[in-house]
Amino acid sequence: MLKALTPLLGALLLAGTTALYAQTPPPAPGGDPGARREKAKSAHKKARQACDGKTGTEHRDCMRTQMCAESKDPAKCEAHFKQAAAAYNKAYDSCKGKATGDEFRACMREFRQREKK
Repeated sequence: MLKALTPLLGALLLAGTTALYAQTPPPAPGGDPGARREKAKSAHKKARQACDGKTGTEHRDCMRTQMCAESKDPAKCEAHFKQAAAAYNKAYDSCKGKATGDEFRACMREFRQREKK
C-alpha cells in the first residue's frame, strides 16, 4: 500500500514546489525603484532649468539647493552634499600631481577605497 502512494506523494510535492516558486517576490522596502528614479530625474530636470545660465561654483551651489529643496529633510541633504564634496576635494588634492587620464582615475579610485576602510 505504501508503494502505491509513493508516486502520488512525489507528484503532489512536485506540484506544491512549483506553485511556491511561481509567487512574485515581495516589494522592495523603498517602494518601486523605477518610480524613485523617475522622481529623481524630474527633480534634476527642474533644478537644471532653475539654474540655467549659471556657471561654475554658482551653478553647482544652485543645483545643490534646488535638489535639496525637493528632499524630505533639506538640512540632512545639504550636509550629505557638503560631506561628499569635502571627500572628493580631499581625494582630488592628493591625486593632483598625477597625470590626467587613467592614472588620475586610478588614484582617485584607490583613495576612495582607502577612505572607506
